[in-house]
Amino acid sequence: MGEEPTESLWVRIKGRAGTGDTIVGVCYRPPDQEDQVDEAQYRQKGEVSPSQALLLTGDFNHPAICWRDNTARHKQSRRFLECIDDNFLLQAIQELMRRGAMLGLVLTNKEGLVGNVKLKGSLGCSDHEMVEFKILKAARRAHSKLIPLDLSRADFGLFRDLLGRVPWDKAPA
Repeated sequence: MGEEPTESLWVRIKGRAGTGDTIVGVCYRPPDQEDQVDEAQYRQKGEVSPSQALLLTGDFNHPAICWRDNTARHKQSRRFLECIDDNFLLQAIQELMRRGAMLGLVLTNKEGLVGNVKLKGSLGCSDHEMVEFKILKAARRAHSKLIPLDLSRADFGLFRDLLGRVPWDKAPA
């Protein structure tokens, strides 16, 4: 892609007539990965059209993320959460994996695309958990008269800044 090399593999699964393609990405992020390589991975995720089904899985090595609160203590982990939010990705794994952390993730931009997510123990002498899941067949697209919003030019940085200015402790309950 003409950028920093990233440890990732991307596959397009062609859909049948009336269903869209599904993009599947498998990524590995070493714990000591530099910021510019992180940014290259985020750009890769952003290149997938929001109208395409995306399934992203792998070991992202962000153990300091609290998935319940969607918060992180480290700058790189906070930036990773921003990328997930900016691309409207949902986390499909609900169980902690290794030493109380959730390092392996299954992320998708379409609710109901992934099902039957299970942790299956480690493979050989690895301390990583295997994750098993099913990619569910996309339903035939229903014709709708609703026009989806085009968020490709949205300024999420400005939106985040404006939300940061809201005095949440004084907001009405």
